[in-house]
Amino acid sequence: MKLKELRNKRWFKILSNKYVLLGLIFAIWMFFLDSNSWFIHHELNQEINELRENKEYYQKEISHDKAIIGTLGDSIELEKFARQKYYMKRPNEEIYIIEYDTVD
Repeated sequence: MKLKELRNKRWFKILSNKYVLLGLIFAIWMFFLDSNSWFIHHELNQEINELRENKEYYQKEISHDKAIIGTLGDSIELEKFARQKYYMKRPNEEIYIIEYDTVD
């Protein structure tokens, strides 16, 4: 195509307008090249969502641990917890730990 024929096309007139060109350059800059680009905002939003999920998980763990601490006020429950979690024993007592092999 010759340049003269190209200039008569409607789409070429629109795209060669200086305001349209400036707007396209600005949009490309804002989406891809700027420090506050869409990609960075997308990554930050994903990180925020992950942090919120972590917050919920840790809040559930805290409430679970508070419930355990509440039950450990009783000396019998405290002894039961120490025996199950930390394998503590009384003097002159033997403990046998049985582990099963499970094949998945």
